[in-house]
Amino acid sequence: MRVLISHNYVSTTTFRKFNNSSVFSSLQLTFGPFDPILSDKAQFPSLYQMAPKESSLPQGVVQLLVHFEWTWVGLVTTDDLRGEKFLREVTQEMAKYDVCASFTEKILVSEQSHEQSQMNFMRRIVGSSATVVVIYGDTDSLMVLRYSHAFIPLSKLCITTSHWDITMRPHDSPNYAFHGALIFTYVTSEIPGFKSFLRMTNPHKDPEDIMLKEFWLSVFQCQNKHEKLELKNCGRNATLETLPIFLFDVTTSGFSYIIYNAVYAVAWALHAKLLMKSEFASEESGESRVLHPWQLHSFLKDLQFNNSVGDQVFLDEKRSSEARYDIKNFICFSNKTEILVKVGEFIPITSSDRVFTICEEAINWGWQGSKIPYSVCSDSCHPGYRRTAKEGEPVCCFSCFQCPEGEISNEIDADHCEKCPEDEYPNKDRDSCLPKVVTFLNLAEPLGITLALISVSFSFLTALVLWVFVKFQDTPIVKANNRTLSYTLLISLTLCFLCSLLFIGRPTAATCLLRQTTFGVVFTVAVSSVLAKTIMVVLAFRVTRPGSRIRMWVQSRMCNSVVPICSGIQVILCAIWLGTSPPFPDLDPYSEPGHIIIQCNEGSDIAFYCVLGYMGFLALGSFTVAFLAKNLPDTFNEAKFITFSMLMFCSVWVSFLSSYHSTKGKAMVTVEIFSILASSAGLLGCIFIPKCYVILLRPERNTQEGVKKKVGPKG
Repeated sequence: MRVLISHNYVSTTTFRKFNNSSVFSSLQLTFGPFDPILSDKAQFPSLYQMAPKESSLPQGVVQLLVHFEWTWVGLVTTDDLRGEKFLREVTQEMAKYDVCASFTEKILVSEQSHEQSQMNFMRRIVGSSATVVVIYGDTDSLMVLRYSHAFIPLSKLCITTSHWDITMRPHDSPNYAFHGALIFTYVTSEIPGFKSFLRMTNPHKDPEDIMLKEFWLSVFQCQNKHEKLELKNCGRNATLETLPIFLFDVTTSGFSYIIYNAVYAVAWALHAKLLMKSEFASEESGESRVLHPWQLHSFLKDLQFNNSVGDQVFLDEKRSSEARYDIKNFICFSNKTEILVKVGEFIPITSSDRVFTICEEAINWGWQGSKIPYSVCSDSCHPGYRRTAKEGEPVCCFSCFQCPEGEISNEIDADHCEKCPEDEYPNKDRDSCLPKVVTFLNLAEPLGITLALISVSFSFLTALVLWVFVKFQDTPIVKANNRTLSYTLLISLTLCFLCSLLFIGRPTAATCLLRQTTFGVVFTVAVSSVLAKTIMVVLAFRVTRPGSRIRMWVQSRMCNSVVPICSGIQVILCAIWLGTSPPFPDLDPYSEPGHIIIQCNEGSDIAFYCVLGYMGFLALGSFTVAFLAKNLPDTFNEAKFITFSMLMFCSVWVSFLSSYHSTKGKAMVTVEIFSILASSAGLLGCIFIPKCYVILLRPERNTQEGVKKKVGPKG
């Protein structure tokens, strides 16, 4: 009976020829990598693959690349169906994680020439900017790399599988080029007694074992002075454990363990067949106990057993489990010793669930020292930047651009920048969002305190002027200026100064409703009073002419009626404003970077400007009438002061309109407060301060005689 246990890195055609020539005359058990093509029982009915399935190997390799952020790698495979399959699957998996291939090289299985390797693909491997190279293939197919390792730069890091014995090379050839390589090997169990057997193996104990003797002479190089290999020149205490791993590795490799299971499977099948034959064979028949290979097929195809290690073994390829991998680090020491150190593992659990672990501290990175190799096409974009693909190049090759103003990126290699929430703003580096500062004209800050003090001071000064006018109400200068209008104007100016306080502090629903309407009504009363005083001056002068027909209109009732009529119109405008689209507190997170402005939204801009426009109309009317009356006799020269006050009033509010639209937040509120204080102070200073000067400091001019004396020369 022939049972063939072979590596399956032979061409499929060879297997097919072998099966066609002896379909059921022999058994074939392969220990090489699992090949889906060989699972076709129609073509290979007598072939059994002992290796586990490797469909998860590309995922494991890419997981390793992603873990160390290697996005620019080289791919080297054998130029056969298995290499094509691995290349296709690994590139598909790489695309999921934006890992790109710097180059892809396919090595002809028949190529073994050192010169050809330099001429063909070694130049491209050496010239690539990728420092990580993934190599897939078996030892024989990759033999060219074994002889070309001296040309591989020390800066390159190899990732490979145990199918390629990276330690195998000529006896005197160094292996430093692969120092630091990471290797995916099958997870294996230690075969009981195997190490002890190897430790005790010695050709001196078994001189009849010719193969052992030849191997011993070769690896231990037992030479005499005539350079003749003789066993007697080998020490009797020599042991296989002292050999470097490139000559002999006493640990159980993945292939060794699979071969062990293959032999064990045949033994199980033979045992089962012999047991069955012993039960049914007739002693009289004298039936031969010789077995034919085809008789074991029925036992092998459904065979399932636990080996001596305790691992479960299947020969039904449909039930074969996924391969589990140890990740080992190949280390070369200065004394030329080499070891393989386990640094991680990749365990497929289900088709979508996998366990990947790696111990970075245990890895020797070869000539890179303790520094993890860096293998990227473009340097990573730091937080605060976004990457933009370069035209015509792989996705791994990109340029970095800083995020636009108002946007951030808080991760490396961000594809897009994002806007901060409305209550946050980007920091200087544009890599994080900071909480915006809530801002408004606060009474606790210096600007708020200053404006409040100015407002209170002017209102107190206005009240003081009102007290002076009341105290000296019977004097000619007070009588000549219509006491009622003067009192009304002073009271309204006091309220004008105080209404600016409504603009200071955190805006609320109440203050937003009151501040513009209160300001509009109070200021309208003040401007209406000025208009009434201007009309009174003009009419008073005209009725002094003999025979004037408008004497009746000089009465104070007529002049005093101007104030309620004009103010009533403003009240109606404000009522319409509040009834249709009233002001309300609002947040503005956009006008000032880093700040959320709490402000009053005026609701209807049309209503707001109607209120301001109506006041401007009254002020312009007062200015026009006063300007026409500026040349009246000195007794009635209040028209000159009114002209100056209205000129200042109009100038302030024209400036306000242009500044109001160009400022935001506290500045906008400050501009309006300043306009209120400046225009009110202009009315107070131009109209009443000269009269207070006469009343308090020049009392001799505040008498009937003084007035007549002053008027006399001009009469």
